[in-house]
Amino acid sequence: MNADDPSLSPDPRANPDLRGHEAAEAMLLSAWNSGRLPHAWLIAGPRGVGKATLAFRFARFALAQGVPENGGLFGGPPAKPTSLALAADHPVFRRVAAEGHADMMTLTSGMPQPERQNKPSEDITVYWVRRAVDLLHRTAAEGGWRVVVVDTAEDMNLPAANALLKALEEPSPNCLLILVSNAPGRLLPTIRSRCRALFLQPLASDEVDRLLRLYRPGLAADERSLLMGLCEGSIGRAIELADRGGAALYQKLLDLLAGLPQLDYGAVQSFADGLGRKGEEAQTGLRTALDLMGGIVHRLARIAAGDGRSLAAEAQLAARCARRGPLPWVEAWDRLGRLGSAGEGLNLDRKAVLISAFTAFQTAAQA
Repeated sequence: MNADDPSLSPDPRANPDLRGHEAAEAMLLSAWNSGRLPHAWLIAGPRGVGKATLAFRFARFALAQGVPENGGLFGGPPAKPTSLALAADHPVFRRVAAEGHADMMTLTSGMPQPERQNKPSEDITVYWVRRAVDLLHRTAAEGGWRVVVVDTAEDMNLPAANALLKALEEPSPNCLLILVSNAPGRLLPTIRSRCRALFLQPLASDEVDRLLRLYRPGLAADERSLLMGLCEGSIGRAIELADRGGAALYQKLLDLLAGLPQLDYGAVQSFADGLGRKGEEAQTGLRTALDLMGGIVHRLARIAAGDGRSLAAEAQLAARCARRGPLPWVEAWDRLGRLGSAGEGLNLDRKAVLISAFTAFQTAAQA
């Protein structure tokens, strides 16, 4: 992927641009310059706000500092760096982007499993974690740092998480382990306690707007404005919704919910028929619809609790449905989450999942 093409959103490993997280970068740089850099970092925060982009930015920086021509290990004491940024044409940047750096490994879900005839796994398995630990303990191929990025860390299964503790408990010199997490509470407490935590906040609206203009320049102003509200500070989610027709789907969902506390189940059935088809496109549509509905019900719960405000498009819905306390909406939010898991696993018919999601709204509105 060409990171210079403004019509694309670069893969985090190939993205030279990170905005809105200057404080987090400053903390990493300060730790580096102190000479007492923690060997393990946990970069946590909402999905799509730039955690992986920051992780690879720091990984490239550390690997570049170990290259002889940059000083450091072989060139005497270098001047303290003032930025983590590395130019996109730097050799280290290019090798990391191409997954070709000998001293770096990235662990993600979906990696092939040799013991299962190279079939991909939904988890990060112990096989790959052990390989990563071996990398951290052996001599660096390029004489500098060894780096492992785990994205996302909660995708490790239990044997893999336990194997990772070896690297955390017995760190080697000039090793860096960076865990990226959307849900740090799902990690083992022993892993969390051995990492320096860095929490990223949602991006400011003007930053999301800037990035949407850059990566999706064809969006109309009203669609871009709506996506900014729906994404809750996550540029990753905003781009995902833009590519999936999320703005139009959201408006359709609001139209179907407009009659609450009663629903037009004929209209709901027709809508569900469209997303109940077979195929990856229909599955993506269902996933997006449930994601958007989860956002709506979450905002209704917060408004009912006196701790939030609605999007402009949801104002009338909130005025009708968020008057009787948050509990019904919290229960609806929980139900939508369970329906999403069932639909993702194809344990239930997609049409039935979607109709059940609308029913959760009606039950909460009538409570």
